[in-house]
Amino acid sequence: MMVRPIALLLLATALGGAAPPPAYDIVIRHGTVIDGTGKPGFAGDVAITAGRIVAVGMVRGHGTKEIDASGRIIAPGFIDMMDQSGEAMLKPGAGENKLRMGVTTLIAGEGGTPVDAGKIAGYFDTLQKQGIALNFGTSYSIVQPWVAVMGEKAGSPTPAQLAAMQAMVTTAMHEGVFGVTSALIYPPMSYIDTATVTALAKPAGACGGFYSTHMRDEGKDLVKAINEAIAIGENSGAKVEIYHLKAAWAPLAGKIMPAGLAAIAAARARGVDIAADMYLYQAGGTGLDITVPNWVWADGGEPGLARLRDPEIRKRLKAEVAAGSQPGWSNLVMASGGWDHVMLANAYSERWDKYRYRMIGDIARAEHMDPEDVAWDALLAGVPNRAYGLYFQMNEPDIELAVKAPFVSIGSDAASTLRYGDIDAIGLPHPRSYANAVRLIAEYVKRRPVISLETAVRKMTGWPATRMGLADRGFIKPGMHADVVVFDYATIDDVADWQHPTAAPKGIETVLVNGQLAFADGMMMPARSGTVLRHQCVPSKG
Repeated sequence: MMVRPIALLLLATALGGAAPPPAYDIVIRHGTVIDGTGKPGFAGDVAITAGRIVAVGMVRGHGTKEIDASGRIIAPGFIDMMDQSGEAMLKPGAGENKLRMGVTTLIAGEGGTPVDAGKIAGYFDTLQKQGIALNFGTSYSIVQPWVAVMGEKAGSPTPAQLAAMQAMVTTAMHEGVFGVTSALIYPPMSYIDTATVTALAKPAGACGGFYSTHMRDEGKDLVKAINEAIAIGENSGAKVEIYHLKAAWAPLAGKIMPAGLAAIAAARARGVDIAADMYLYQAGGTGLDITVPNWVWADGGEPGLARLRDPEIRKRLKAEVAAGSQPGWSNLVMASGGWDHVMLANAYSERWDKYRYRMIGDIARAEHMDPEDVAWDALLAGVPNRAYGLYFQMNEPDIELAVKAPFVSIGSDAASTLRYGDIDAIGLPHPRSYANAVRLIAEYVKRRPVISLETAVRKMTGWPATRMGLADRGFIKPGMHADVVVFDYATIDDVADWQHPTAAPKGIETVLVNGQLAFADGMMMPARSGTVLRHQCVPSKG
């Protein structure tokens, strides 16, 4: 498919008459429009002027640029509901891996903002001034005020300390974040009790914002963790978004996800504003530090590393890993079914990265070591970087069940790359970085039809736009910002896998962001037409 200037499409008449002036900036012609509502697709054209969609259907006037979408799908640009690009967006080149998936909007914030609360507006201004390739919005993590006030340690805040943290959240909300986030499996957030999390979410609720959460447990206690998130939402007034919904406990595959989805559906039925997003793989990815019981880190990072170097403490830790989870610690090794289902992803160490993409149990046998020693030696060797693993915890029937849920959208849990073909900016080689959005269509619509194409598009466009209050995005209809993707349904394929996590997807042909070409003819375009999405603090009703 070629993008052609109007000069190649219109000729002056043989009698010397001038061609009529273009009626539009861009017209995408002869495609099948899937508009983001979930309704059946239809044959039509899409006309764009001044960054907005102005006509849909049979468009008679021509555009300065004409895009032939014959045999192709025209859809709204995809929205990544769980992005990790907050820091990467400050760097040149960010976003190509997202654009090549058809993603035009990033909603970030599990890790918070890369600046403190009082500097967020300036951070947004910097992004807008320097130019970004995609639309970008984010949230503020409760770990940020916690570390500022309490340090990286466990503890209970005094009323004055809690008030100071709430003031930071309030500042962040008024500077344009969408809400607060938590990641309650990681220290120091794993030490924060429900009442304190609720108190920190209240300023977000007061502004009509979100409490978005990597829950305290995604495995055998999934329903308990969902109920905690629901209670935090109800008691804080914040909307609840469950990050990367999964049933991450291999020994109970097929049993946890139905109960978790039922708990969310029941809460929605009684009026709780709760939904979820997910990525589409059997393995999650996070630091190898999660394989260590959380008490190790209770006094901060450096004391924790010292404990991990102590042979006597290691004996205790090995016994605890074998025994299972503890209060406040999700044992992802047991959740994965053992070390033979935990893959070394990136150790930042020549000694250990020769084993990249091999299971730690396999590495241990090759090295004649305990697998715990492999994981923890790799962790220590990577310092000051964070060594990563991939944890194969989920099964496909559970993923399919979640994909079918109408309140579940799609989020990659991955950052932008700074150079295409590299691991993403957080250093985790996972195929979701390059393929998550495309995989929904290639795997769950084409290869094993779990949902319709129209439903898949809705999950990545109209539904998340509505969810986030982006009233003028997410649909192909007049008046919308022209975030548009054109793809070939016949060839679309996610390609990237565990051994080749940075392989480029196929089938995405043209991507427009706010009416400007961002990706076309296999190349990134120079336009940086993305915009910062700033949540307006509107007091919630009631």
